Amino acid sequence: MKSHLYKEFNKLYDKEAENAYFSPGRVNLIGEHIDYNGGLVMPCAITFGTYLLVSPNNDGVLRFRSLNFEEKPDIALQNHYTKTDEKWFNYPLGIFEYFLKDGHDLQGLDMLFYGDIPISSGLSSSASIEVVTAFALNDLFDAGYSKLDLVKLAKSVENNFIGVNCGIMDQFAVAFGEKNKALMLNCDTLDYQAVDSNLGDHILAIINTNKPRKLAESKYNERVQECQAALTALKQELDINNLCDIDTATFNQYSHLITDSVILKRAQHVIEENDRVKLAAVALSNNNLAEFGRLMYASHDSLRDLYEVSGQELDAIVAYSKTDVNVAGARMTGAGFGGCAIALVKENAFEDFSTNVIEYYTDKIGYVPSVYRSLIGDGVGELEPSVIRG
Repeated sequence: MKSHLYKEFNKLYDKEAENAYFSPGRVNLIGEHIDYNGGLVMPCAITFGTYLLVSPNNDGVLRFRSLNFEEKPDIALQNHYTKTDEKWFNYPLGIFEYFLKDGHDLQGLDMLFYGDIPISSGLSSSASIEVVTAFALNDLFDAGYSKLDLVKLAKSVENNFIGVNCGIMDQFAVAFGEKNKALMLNCDTLDYQAVDSNLGDHILAIINTNKPRKLAESKYNERVQECQAALTALKQELDINNLCDIDTATFNQYSHLITDSVILKRAQHVIEENDRVKLAAVALSNNNLAEFGRLMYASHDSLRDLYEVSGQELDAIVAYSKTDVNVAGARMTGAGFGGCAIALVKENAFEDFSTNVIEYYTDKIGYVPSVYRSLIGDGVGELEPSVIRG
């Protein structure tokens, strides 16, 4: 499958890789901008992700190499690390920082990372690299963390070391993903249910807008603050901790407490989207892809009109999808402001869909998107050497 990775490792370090790990990316099927509002999301792991090959060294040095990036830092093992500019290796380095802060004795490692997730696409390449590093260190140094501990640790790295105010969904999905199942996750309690997701004769199409996007520099943090403002207003009369503690009917009863029209729109999206996730779980469990597709389109419309995190690129993909009889539903996925859309497409029509959406998008936007096909895959784990060596 990825046999060239072992050869590359050997070429870089003149020795064999002793261990190999894989962590997927994720798409969120529905439930967007809910994770930091204490509600329900429905992500799934995809079949793209991050590979990590590793061997210990006796030099007390962390050697970070990637087939995706040019930087090749050799960093001495020490007690404390800080973020270096916007470099890719900050994500695994932050994991080392947290392991050391928790008092674990580590040793030097020679590492090779390779990801086949499109960078800055909104498919959680950052969570994938964080979780694969955390899983590997936990395994190599017998640190004793549970999988949920690793998820929380990786989220802390994203929030405090990298500086992005994300919720826990991304790290949770890439750690706990299961083949052919979506995860209905309560972001407040971290209780989750694996929902059977038999897509039948459909597959998941992932359409990357190829619009440059940096989450930390986007309006993501602004939306977090707007939701906090909405919550503060509602708490004048409601005893709640999160926006998603109430349903749409209750929100409609108390929405007068929010006097800013923009803040009102943000809250309306969050609370209605949370209700859509519950309906989506029922639809998927009943193999009702038509209803699930309808909910996907409704989610996108809300993200476009109420939450205002879409854009002409994502809207173009969804607009085309609505004209294609082989598409059950489509929506933007991830934080927005570029990134990716997803569509449920009949497998035997995928090539036609890909050709047509590229032509439509290029005509409307002026440059070419990338289209990928994916199944719903498993979460993080160790790879048998034979899987990669072939």
